[in-house]
Order: sequence, then C-alpha cells, then structure tokens
Amino acid sequence: MSKNVWFETVAEVQRRAEKRLPRSVHKAILAGTEKGVTYADNTAAFSELGLAPHVAGLHATRDLTTTVMGQPISLPVFISPAGVQAVSPDGEVAVARAAASRGTIMSLSSFAGKPVEEVVAANPQTFFQMYWSGSRETIRQRLERARAAGAKGLILTLDWCFTSGRDWGSPRIPERMNLKTIISLLPQVIVRPQWLLEFARAGYIPDLTTPNLAEPGKAAPTFFEAYGEWMQTPPATWDDVAWLRQEWGGPFMLKGITRIDDARHAVDAGVTAISVSNHGGNNLDTTPASIRMLPSIAAAVGSQVEIVLDGGIRRGSDVAKALALGARAVMIGRAYLWGLAANGQTGVENVLDILRSGLDATLFGLGHTSIRELNPADLVIPPGFGRALGQADR
Repeated sequence: MSKNVWFETVAEVQRRAEKRLPRSVHKAILAGTEKGVTYADNTAAFSELGLAPHVAGLHATRDLTTTVMGQPISLPVFISPAGVQAVSPDGEVAVARAAASRGTIMSLSSFAGKPVEEVVAANPQTFFQMYWSGSRETIRQRLERARAAGAKGLILTLDWCFTSGRDWGSPRIPERMNLKTIISLLPQVIVRPQWLLEFARAGYIPDLTTPNLAEPGKAAPTFFEAYGEWMQTPPATWDDVAWLRQEWGGPFMLKGITRIDDARHAVDAGVTAISVSNHGGNNLDTTPASIRMLPSIAAAVGSQVEIVLDGGIRRGSDVAKALALGARAVMIGRAYLWGLAANGQTGVENVLDILRSGLDATLFGLGHTSIRELNPADLVIPPGFGRALGQADR
C-alpha cells in the first residue's frame, strides 16, 4: 500500500476505497438500510445549511481544541466505534495510531477484530463501546476487561433494531474465513487484488472473530455468534442504563439519541455524554438526519450533559455546523473506514487532516478565534430544517 498517496476530500477517499475493496467489503462499509433515506439525509442535510462569512477583522490563529468526557483533544473530531474492520490488516490498531498521531480519541467497538489491550496500547485515549448483549454478569466481565486495559470511557450503543433489508442488496459476510469461503469470494477478490495482497504480506487472512467478547479461557466468538447473543438478549431498560453507568463508575456515553424525551431519560440515568445519532442510517430508515435533531436536543439538555453528533460528517464545515448547533464534538465512521481502506493508517490521518483543515478555514471565514464561539448566527438555516422528536416530559 502506497504511503505517498494524499487525498484532498473525503469523497476522493471514498472513491479510492471502492476501487480497492472487494464488492462485499465495500458494501459492508456503505451499509444503510431499506431504501437508504436516512443514510442519504445524513449528508444532504448539511448541504442545506449555509454559512455567513465575514471579510475583514478576521483572526490569524484559531483554537480547535476541546475535551470530551474529560479527554483533551486537538480538534473536535474523534473516531466512532465500528465492528470488525477487516478492510486493512492492522484494522483498529491502525485507526488508533492515526487518532493518537492527530491528538484525538479512538472509540473501539466490542465487535472489533482487535483486542482492547492492543488498541489502548496504540492510543491511551480509547473509549470502549458495548451493546446490551448477554447477562449482566457477562456485561460486567467485559467492562472490567476494558477497565483493566486502560479504557478512559465507556460507550453504550442502543440504537439498533436488527433491520437487514437493503434495496441495493446486503453484503455477503461469511461466518468464517476458511478455504471454502476464500474460493467462493475469488471472483470479487481477483478484480480487487490489492486488498488481498495487503493481508498476504501481513501473513494472515481477515479474521471475522470478536476477541473482546470472548469469555475467560474460551475462544473468541465469530461475528455472527456474537450477533446472535445480542439478538437474543432482552432489550435494555433505563434501569439497565443506570446500572451499567454505575458499574463503570467513570465517563459514560449513551449513543443513539434521537428524541428529547430519551435525552432527558439519559440525563436522569447519570450519563456523562450523549451521542445524537441514527447509527449512520443503519437503524430505522426515514429517521431524520442527526444534524436535524441536534438543535432541539441541545436546547433541552445541553446544559446538563455533553452532546456529540454522529452521522454524515464529510467536511470540516460540517463539523463547524454541528458545533454551531450545539454539539461539543463530532464522531466519524465511514470517512475513516474509507481512509483505512484506501491507505491504512496514513489514510485515516489524511481524513482527520482534511477535517481539521476544513474546520480551521471555516472558523477563519466566520471570524472566530475558537470553536467555542460558533453559534447559530453563523449559519443560514432554512425554514423547517430542524426536527424535534419526542415531547419533553418536564
């Protein structure tokens, strides 16, 4: 994989990743659900928001730094958790190194293909993400492993309804990568040989197991074995959220908030932060774009809890728009996965640099010295842009 290839936009990174990856792997990153309305709206909504720049009295330097759940970061962008990153041999470890090199947080999915111990070693500023899967005792064991590894925060993701149909077809994800599976995938791999060559040079084939969900002394379950446990676990209650927050006892984020009433319940459960997110358009299709729901949620609970936005971030100006509407920072998902696929760790660094540069330019044009000065007056917000879901119960 070339280490000298540099991309100027996330759109170009996406095109390069698609050229490199076998069709099933690329479709797994694209994901989405049903007609893909929410997936498309996550990015389209940012284009509906205009900017209101100044022309004089601008500032030579800008401060992009912030903190998220007590962790200082050099820009208000950090890595969102994503499972089994088999797009590059180093997977989540490469992403963690890239995030560390750019001074930001790595969030590691419990469905990741690399152990939490390796990822924390690559980036001490790591948050560990969990689903409500298994018994309370099983969940406790997993969070204790993350704590022992040095994870700085815990993320609980609840916005998943197990929808699977996609109008453009779902990717073929095998149960295991054995010789039979490899042979069946050859027609895809032959036309995208660079992906397989990278794994061949690393000396192994992609591993579709989930080591962070392994029971003590047992082998790691496959992705589908772990998914099956998750599907069979009774859904979490607000009491379960409060219990997990108390068990962790440290910085705690609830990911997947789309409604004002749920945001208030999260505050009552004692969370440190919430992520306004529709799971990248992978949950219930036709849910509004995350950025449309952000202002009403920020107005309701922004003084009580940290708010981050997840979904649709492709440019530094998108980051500025999210911060102007009440987010403390944003999380990125597909953007960094495309970077990882296109150019490994360097590709992820490239994506973070694109966002940093775009944010800095936007802040400059808006006449601000710090991201903390961003506000709705910096934007041209069309009538009817926002969506306020759920009634505030007080």
